[in-house]
Amino acid sequence: MANLIDGKQVSTAVKEQVRQETEKLAETYGKRPGLAVVIVGNNPASRVYVNNKKKACETVGFQSFEYALPEDTTQEELLELVQTLNADPSVNGILVQLPVPEQIDDKAIINAISSEKDVDAFHPENVGRIMIGDYAFLPCTPAGVMELIDFTGVEISGKKCVVIGRSNIVGKPMAMLLLHRSGTVTICHSRTQDLASVTRQADILVAAVGKANFVTADMVKEGAVVIDVGMNRLENGKLCGDVNFAEVEPKASWITPVPGGVGPMTIAMLMKNTLTAFKKQNGLV
Repeated sequence: MANLIDGKQVSTAVKEQVRQETEKLAETYGKRPGLAVVIVGNNPASRVYVNNKKKACETVGFQSFEYALPEDTTQEELLELVQTLNADPSVNGILVQLPVPEQIDDKAIINAISSEKDVDAFHPENVGRIMIGDYAFLPCTPAGVMELIDFTGVEISGKKCVVIGRSNIVGKPMAMLLLHRSGTVTICHSRTQDLASVTRQADILVAAVGKANFVTADMVKEGAVVIDVGMNRLENGKLCGDVNFAEVEPKASWITPVPGGVGPMTIAMLMKNTLTAFKKQNGLV
């Protein structure tokens, strides 16, 4: 029977740490970190994420700036707003909620955000810094996964780590963070042959493939730490991860639930990144 990794508990601790530091900075300097979130169009899932980010800003004592733009916003209009936010000293972090409507090139928008205010860590400069291990910000989901692994007390150094998924947002940076901590890392994907034989070697298995219940018991080593990044909705409306929890939980030593595992960590790490951005921009680190 696996121990449950409670993402709500860990994320609450991270946000409380950010809140305490924010209050000290506000007392000392009379300023608070500011996060600007831009949403284009009416994507219901995006609206939920934006509302959750606003709530998190309130919890930790940040200034929160929301820019809700219509569906037919042009790329030029969005780029103009990004440049305005880049130049605004009260805005320390900028986040453009993805996906954006099809008339907008998301790469052009990401590249336009100042690398110092790119609290999602999607800008090519920040991605490069992660590659060489000289970074200020980390992508929020992989950074949250690292916090959850640390919560277990399991040492990453020397362990066999397998990441299923090679996205720029989770899979690739996840592999780099594990590598920086001296894990022996394998990235698997849709072309990996005999996937189960690879995943069965993992002491730490991170599933970020976006397929409901994809990881089954026969793919998991006895006693592995299993981190489920997936968030899928079944036909009955229930949320589930990429890991078949009922099957895998008896074999794992530690496992994240869905929901309540990795999900809460993503926004907590966004708050941490915004605080870091504030300190860097004000010469405090």
